[in-house]
Amino acid sequence: MPNRLAAETSPYLLQHADNPVDWYPWGEEALARARAENRPILLSIGYSACHWCHVMAHECFADATVAAEMNRLFINIKVDREERPDLDQVYQTAHQMLVGRPGGWPLTMFLTPDAMPFFGGTYFPREPRHGLPAFVEVLHSVARAFTEKQSEIAEQGRTMREAFGSTLPRAVRGEPLFNADPLAQAVAELDTNYDRRRGGFGGAPKFPRPAALDFLLRRHAATGDPHARGMALTTLERMAEGGIHDHLGGGFYRYSVDAQWSIPHFEKMLYDNAQLLHLYAEAWALSRKQVFRQAAEGIVAWLQHEMALPGGAFAAALDADSEGEEGRFYLWTAREVHALLPPQQWDVASIHWGLDGPPNFEDAEWHLRQVQPLEQVAERLRLTPGEARQQLEGARHTLLAARNERIRPGRDDKVLTGCNALAIKGLARAARAFGRPEWLGLACGAADFLQRELWRDGRLLAAWKDGRARLPAYLDDHAFLLEAMLELLQAGWRDADYRCAVALADALLQHFEDREEGGFFFTAHDHETLIYRTKPVEDHATPSGNGVAAFALGRLALLSGEPRYAAAARRALALFLPDLRQHPGAHPGLLNVLGDELSPPALAVLQGPAAELARWQDEIGRLPAPWLLAVAPTGGDERPPPLRKPETERVNAWVCAGVTCLPPIDGLEALLGMLAKPLKVH
Repeated sequence: MPNRLAAETSPYLLQHADNPVDWYPWGEEALARARAENRPILLSIGYSACHWCHVMAHECFADATVAAEMNRLFINIKVDREERPDLDQVYQTAHQMLVGRPGGWPLTMFLTPDAMPFFGGTYFPREPRHGLPAFVEVLHSVARAFTEKQSEIAEQGRTMREAFGSTLPRAVRGEPLFNADPLAQAVAELDTNYDRRRGGFGGAPKFPRPAALDFLLRRHAATGDPHARGMALTTLERMAEGGIHDHLGGGFYRYSVDAQWSIPHFEKMLYDNAQLLHLYAEAWALSRKQVFRQAAEGIVAWLQHEMALPGGAFAAALDADSEGEEGRFYLWTAREVHALLPPQQWDVASIHWGLDGPPNFEDAEWHLRQVQPLEQVAERLRLTPGEARQQLEGARHTLLAARNERIRPGRDDKVLTGCNALAIKGLARAARAFGRPEWLGLACGAADFLQRELWRDGRLLAAWKDGRARLPAYLDDHAFLLEAMLELLQAGWRDADYRCAVALADALLQHFEDREEGGFFFTAHDHETLIYRTKPVEDHATPSGNGVAAFALGRLALLSGEPRYAAAARRALALFLPDLRQHPGAHPGLLNVLGDELSPPALAVLQGPAAELARWQDEIGRLPAPWLLAVAPTGGDERPPPLRKPETERVNAWVCAGVTCLPPIDGLEALLGMLAKPLKVH
């Protein structure tokens, strides 16, 4: 008989609807029962694409004996971290405080009836292994501690509340002293951890770290630093060659379990691929290397074929598992491949992807990655590069068609506002960089969906599934969507997108900004009260909401002429300046705000006949110029003052940076020459 989760829309929660566990979704019903019965809460947080979440669900939550003990001893609450990142942030922080090391998923926390954590962990097995106790043993120990150590738990809770409060920064009084030191220190810090041979930062497991790569590309654009450029481009190239990249269906997996980018953790997330699409577009604009074009085209193909939903939005994630095994959908035996391919395709593909060598996945199967560059394969087989490319493409299409006949990994098809915003940004930038108007159409379709389905009564919502939009949107949702609107406006001006950007900016200031200290809370002022209200600033798998909000507000201030937006961005930067100085490498997103503060971005406003104007926009869009905001607005007198330019018979560009505006420019080549590097005007 289904439990209470059967009424939810989250695919992750619905995966647990038939568990024998008496699950509650997070809400007042569960919390009130815990308080009324003075029973501890078992809080389990995960997400649908998480491999170890599936393992624990199968071993423990589907087991009648384990479930009986959970039901007897605890009020059990299941949370989808993608729907409730506010809860995930709070209890991940609590896990760090209690255990002394980072958490992860599944997150398993034990709370007092008033939701204060007193013990926690991540994955627990059904039987003791991996140095971990059996989950039932944990349940009994925790329940006993709750009964016998009430005073110690209460004291620990008081200490934790104080610790939570101490994590919030306090504004330093007086005028902040902004300088470029944190920018240089962050590049040096990233260089210390940089893998010079394989790209990326640190060892295994190795993550893409898109916020850091974006920062490095921006530093190169601002300063010409060749090493910042090299770290970013080499990392992106090695990732595209490696097994973290799906060489058949396009897109990238969550991370690599080794330092060589060879074997991934096989879940595929919208937020990763959206950010990487933007980065590969920037890398192409900077270098014109085909590997970056191919990676970007693969991501868009994956979005279209595997993630697109009716109405224009994109699904959240693909599972790592299929048929009960991680990676099953993506793995091959050499015999399978050999049987599918004609001889010449096999010759090229087997050398290029390493199928002629030993298996690279658990000594039994192959996961495809580039082992030998195609140029070397062509030389070895005495083919022209074009012939080798043709054979490899034929092999790719054949293998992809065969793979598509397999049982697919599960898809989490809820629409997440923040993740779709990242996809809009990536698609809009890629459309400009590669001159692909159909990609702009995809971005506009997703933007229209969010504005139509997730904006209700003047407020943004966080998630949508099966026709139901729900949950108040978070800081990240507003900030990411605001930045996406700015990218979309550069790709093709639509008045509705500009109005959306202004509404989002106003919502950030009204509902999220800390009016006393500066910066932005993760939840709105009228959000459900939790034990701790976070103000996140470090970049992780997604960029921090504070960094993106401050950056986007500063850029919108250029378009709108609205000083409130620039002032809020500057207050956030000032609040977190001590963090930037102490740990610059952890805050690449906010460092981009500092970069804009020290070297103001340029605004180029274009006006003129439509056909010629489109050609100018196309050429400007291909530039590697992240310091530039270039728009061709419509709307006449309704436009804000910075965008009100006279109608002209020829295309003209009005360019401003800082407090300096240049005379109108009516020659495209002259404009492109000027925009080849940041403008040094103040």
